[in-house]
Amino acid sequence: MWTIIIIIAVIVLFLIWNITLFGYKDRAVHPIESDESKVFCPEARPIVLKKEGHSGAILLVHGFPATPSTYTYSSRVFFEAGLDVYVPLLPGFGTDPKEFVKTTFTQWFDYLCRYYEHLRGEYETLYVLGISMGGMMTLKIGETYCGGPKAPDKLVSIAAPVVYNSMKDGIITNWRQSFLRTVALFTPSIGARTTAGKKEGEDGSQDWYGYNGLFLRPGLSLVYAMRQVRRELGQISCPLFVIHDRGDSTVPFGNCEIIEREQQSSDFKILKTEMPPMGHSRHALLTYYSVQADLTQRIIAFLFDKETPHDQA
Repeated sequence: MWTIIIIIAVIVLFLIWNITLFGYKDRAVHPIESDESKVFCPEARPIVLKKEGHSGAILLVHGFPATPSTYTYSSRVFFEAGLDVYVPLLPGFGTDPKEFVKTTFTQWFDYLCRYYEHLRGEYETLYVLGISMGGMMTLKIGETYCGGPKAPDKLVSIAAPVVYNSMKDGIITNWRQSFLRTVALFTPSIGARTTAGKKEGEDGSQDWYGYNGLFLRPGLSLVYAMRQVRRELGQISCPLFVIHDRGDSTVPFGNCEIIEREQQSSDFKILKTEMPPMGHSRHALLTYYSVQADLTQRIIAFLFDKETPHDQA
């Protein structure tokens, strides 16, 4: 009898330790830099588009484990609309998976904040847009700077996660989290590799450049960071535009509803798209040929306070 009780107790503690991340903290927190010279392919390089006379800029933040190539199309359109465009490569990304697994969310966001603060001092108007983890970082930029002298002018968050697995919220992103923290004690990643285009993709998803595989230690850092971002959503007072597809199979749509409910933006807009079934996850929306032009124009309309034809209709 006692043996059974002990076994059950051990299993429960095992699950609690893995699922709640009790006692977790990022080990690597020292500032690090991005090294463009080590990118694994040209498409992974940062994108910078500048023109003399522009007083406004937009900072675009890529996701996990992607690269600036996510914004190949939209960066050009934003630039043509009159904005200088900056798409940095976050440190650890787009180079070598062996180096990536040594880095943490704390370090990625620290780099982004330093990059953001430099731009904030250079431009009269500064917008921030991010997809997936980049969208989550965009929310965190708002939580960090809204209400202060370095506040962004407007934020756009696309398919951002703020919850990973939560029975309370009805969101299960991946059941494997139930044991991944334990596995991460023995290996930082599984099947880690670089990917320069996906032959099986369609609708633009074939033009994806980043890492593939299961990144346990960086992934745990990201999941842990979601909790603080979720807790501080109420600190976002800057204008905010949230976009998410209902069929997103990478970040559950329920995340969008949490953001909608808990943010405190002075000017909040939301777009819930419904893409048909495709050969991709309906997640990194600005990469898909079928919707990127329309969505980019909707974002520009939000940034410049214009109406889109659809809005007018």
